[in-house]
Amino acid sequence: MTDSILKVEHVSLAFGGVKALTDVSFEVPRGAVFSIIGPNGAGKTSMLNCISGRYRPQAGAIHFDGHDVTRLRPNDRADLGMGRTFQNLALFGHMSVLDNIMVGRHHLMKNNWLTGPLYWFSPAQKEELAHRREVEEIIDFLEISHVRKAVAGNLSYGLRKRVELARAMALKPKMILLDEPMAGMNLEEKEDMARYILDLNEEFGITVVMIEHDMGVVMDISHEVMVLDFGKKLISGDPDVVMADEHVKRAYLGLEDEQLQEAG
Repeated sequence: MTDSILKVEHVSLAFGGVKALTDVSFEVPRGAVFSIIGPNGAGKTSMLNCISGRYRPQAGAIHFDGHDVTRLRPNDRADLGMGRTFQNLALFGHMSVLDNIMVGRHHLMKNNWLTGPLYWFSPAQKEELAHRREVEEIIDFLEISHVRKAVAGNLSYGLRKRVELARAMALKPKMILLDEPMAGMNLEEKEDMARYILDLNEEFGITVVMIEHDMGVVMDISHEVMVLDFGKKLISGDPDVVMADEHVKRAYLGLEDEQLQEAG
């Protein structure tokens, strides 16, 4: 992890008179699990939205895999290898698990498998079958074969989170942005999701940028952690060093000076 796949340089974002991000800079090493933490309203999701292209910052620049993506649309960033999941599930509830994941492959297809005329007499069929094989590998990896034909909207919350991760993996991303992947899960589901994230990072070589509130998960699987508070970067680095920082304890954990002295 010697080079950086993502560079965020002096990014600022405001909505009207409200500053969501102020002069935030950081780098994500290629192949890392990089977590962004902070209290509610710290600007974490705004930062992810700037990286993915949903928001365009008023100042600063974002470089991904050697490309200046500051002004690129989300689809163009996906074409470069950037995947994304959302805090609130963004699945097509009426579609099957398999079809939801196949949607993630759509930008990789030369032929339109959804609407292409003369489908059975064109290269589209052969192409879809090739993509479907790769999707089936992702389904096996995330252990959702038993629900592959089920309607996504009928699944449990934990399984729907896994399907959304599968769809993001179907993009064949170099980097994946995860917005609170453990939110709303029970302990067993969290342990499973943490294992999947580690495996996709180690086995597929996908860089992970993750927002997560569960500090146990953050400490267990992150290579680096960055803390935001009121839209400003407090600190970034090794998880143990970051969590031992007094400013982080005060801002994120809500500890007062007396408690910090006792903890020290």
